[in-house]
Amino acid sequence: MAQVSAELQRELISVAHELADAAREATLAHFRAPDLTADTKETERFDPVTIADRQSELRMREILARRRPDDAILGEEMGQQAGSSGLTWVLDPVDGTRSFLAGTPTWGVLISVADDSGPLYGLIDQPYIGERFEGGFGIARMAGPHWTRPLRTRAPRPLAEALILSTFPEVGTPEEGAAFHRLAKQCRLTRYGTDCYAYALLAAGHIDLVVEAGLQAYDVQAPIAVIEAAGGVVTDWTGAPAHQGGRVLAAANPGIHAAALVVLAG
Repeated sequence: MAQVSAELQRELISVAHELADAAREATLAHFRAPDLTADTKETERFDPVTIADRQSELRMREILARRRPDDAILGEEMGQQAGSSGLTWVLDPVDGTRSFLAGTPTWGVLISVADDSGPLYGLIDQPYIGERFEGGFGIARMAGPHWTRPLRTRAPRPLAEALILSTFPEVGTPEEGAAFHRLAKQCRLTRYGTDCYAYALLAAGHIDLVVEAGLQAYDVQAPIAVIEAAGGVVTDWTGAPAHQGGRVLAAANPGIHAAALVVLAG
């Protein structure tokens, strides 16, 4: 990991919040609109993209072109843009577009800045609720309409007392789904459909595990930064780094992470 000066850290944090503010405005202009429609990015399944996704990413890229023109960008909707600084902004303009279409406030905007080693700092922003979770550069906190408080993950407890979340009940392939449900059966409570908000809840100390598969880098890099800053652990299902996506295991602490890894491995 490259050394990042205190001055640069302050600048990157400022830019990230400006991006999140712009994305809030762009997404809320369309959330719960009665005439909202979606295209699909795939033919075999419904993989929606809306005007909110596109406008949110476009607004963020415009800000980066002005404030950080030498940084690279990886965005879900507009792909990769090369840079020369060694830093990459990883953007998911609407994580949870299906939830966005359904009007449920579990979608979010994911923003992180990374070097070759992975994410350095990240934001999980839920515009409709008005909650923002941030982690990295010595920061772990959330701010919302009710309070601003530090983020801290849950202390270790047995799997039999754990709360586990995932976006889709099938999780991924049949093999991946079988591994997830093997783990879920050992937990106290399983919930689905929370998209990136599940990772925010883990960082805030409300749940113990998030397990997913088939993810992309823009799905996970901001959550990794936030959760690790709050004391949690995020890896793939073998314990290796997960910042490129794939199978992701996010855990509140090393103890429950180790227990979940054993079950996922069968």
